[in-house]
Amino acid sequence: MKIIADNKIPFLRGVLEPYAEVIYLPGAQTGPDEVKDADALITRTRTECNEKLLKGSKVKLITSATIGYDHIDTVWVEANGIKWTNAPGCNSSSVAQYICSVLLNLACGHGISLRDKTLGVVGVGNVGSKVAKVGEAMGMRVLLNDPPRAEKEGQGDFVDLERIVAEADFITMHVPLDKGGKYPTFHLGNKELFKAMKPTAFYINSSRGAVCDNPALKDALKNSDIAGAVLDVWENEPNLDLELLDLVDFGTPHIAGYSADGKANGTAMSVNAISEFFGLGLGNWYPSDVPVPENTVLEIPVQGSFEEKLLAAVNSSYNVKEDCGRLRESPETFEKQRGDYPLRREFPVFTAECAGAEVNMALTKLGFKVG
Repeated sequence: MKIIADNKIPFLRGVLEPYAEVIYLPGAQTGPDEVKDADALITRTRTECNEKLLKGSKVKLITSATIGYDHIDTVWVEANGIKWTNAPGCNSSSVAQYICSVLLNLACGHGISLRDKTLGVVGVGNVGSKVAKVGEAMGMRVLLNDPPRAEKEGQGDFVDLERIVAEADFITMHVPLDKGGKYPTFHLGNKELFKAMKPTAFYINSSRGAVCDNPALKDALKNSDIAGAVLDVWENEPNLDLELLDLVDFGTPHIAGYSADGKANGTAMSVNAISEFFGLGLGNWYPSDVPVPENTVLEIPVQGSFEEKLLAAVNSSYNVKEDCGRLRESPETFEKQRGDYPLRREFPVFTAECAGAEVNMALTKLGFKVG
């Protein structure tokens, strides 16, 4: 058996070699010649799995170690007898950690108290659900928008997008990219949405680049239609709009879900899909070598606001400013920054020293251990 694997997928080397020949290649350089005699692919978003890549190949299974699967032409793949899997929810806690750092850095940077503000979560799947809990943990009022879920489950706690746009102080997008269908999300963040937002509100997109109309966002920021924006994903990435990068509060290179925990989850889901499909008998495999930072005990300052104390803990585990600084310093290395991303672990790895009952309760809800 032969497997072609993206060479940036962590914790994978050596796992499948006892069962197959495994060839590791850069995702963007994986072409028809490389996959023609492969039985399976283990991919990330940079490999376009479509007719051009796969026609005439032996590929029987595509596993993507990512939540998103818009890089897979699912219609063509399924019509040609190729099974595909993705890794739903693998990095949901990582994205929630990213949004938590974003919200607290925005709040402290702009002198905002989050406890009297409204968070609008657009897309309430694996990621959006955890982002909503982040908002609740910090005392925010949370509004949820997810038309497909509302249609299936009933309106319940869901609200329409117009209400979120009118009331939210922070709008964060967690939807798949869909250019058609009943609920398209292509350019869901558009000129009309930005015009309708409160001028004091912030727009955040960590879903897919084309969910936000980047030129429209740039105009909204230039015209002060909204207070600010944060982008982790970009139209035409890695060739992002440098003027827009200068305008946003924080811009990062598509790494919201790049915690070591999220990567380990995605790799495990891909390996287990390969094992099940080809009968390898690996069981519920999970990497045993996920590294841990040297210091996992965090000291919280005695002085400061509720948000400042939370920020001290959150930024000790992950600080969005660091990723933003690297991207602004060297935007041409967008892909390299993703491929060589530094170690980042999620909140449950860390213990926060006693910071008072109110802060400790919030930290516990966020997932920290509290000493």
